Amino acid sequence: MSIAIPSSAGPVALVGVARPRPERAAELAALLHSFVAPTRAEEGSVDYVLHTAENGDLVFYERWRSADDLAAHLALPHMRDFQDHRMEYLAEDLQIRWLTPVGN
Repeated sequence: MSIAIPSSAGPVALVGVARPRPERAAELAALLHSFVAPTRAEEGSVDYVLHTAENGDLVFYERWRSADDLAAHLALPHMRDFQDHRMEYLAEDLQIRWLTPVGN
């Protein structure tokens, strides 16, 4: 999966949903949780929050200063490794929703 980042001169935000394979749910939760602190520390990261939904899905919310900052994040070795092996953990591919602020 290659995430097509929308072109944007300003900040970008997204919500992602990861539906784990039942037998790998705990591993996926731990893996995604391990990304939180390093991602928050990256240049251009505004916000990165991981949630668990009532149905067991893992939902993450990200805001980045720019599309270039998000692209740099996705190019990091641990993120590329996750992208390459994500279907070992997922029942279906990630759902990504791009967000646009309404008024500021």
